[in-house]
Amino acid sequence: MYGSGIGAPGWVPFFGLSLAVVILWSVFWKGLALWHSARRGQEWWFVAMLLLNTAGILEIVYLFGVAKLSFGKLFSKQQ
Repeated sequence: MYGSGIGAPGWVPFFGLSLAVVILWSVFWKGLALWHSARRGQEWWFVAMLLLNTAGILEIVYLFGVAKLSFGKLFSKQQ
């Protein structure tokens, strides 16, 4: 049913690849949001995003909802 019974099931490589993609996604958004919150002096947002792991959801809400940044301003060094 699950192969010959030797080794890992067939879904393990897919799970590992999926996990790597989620980690990269999360690290990207977390880094971007932490950088913007630190530049704006918003300590509470910085601490919340640093401690909570939400796979990028909280970070995206912060960037587009709270900081009200457009996509073009995400990589700008100006506030």
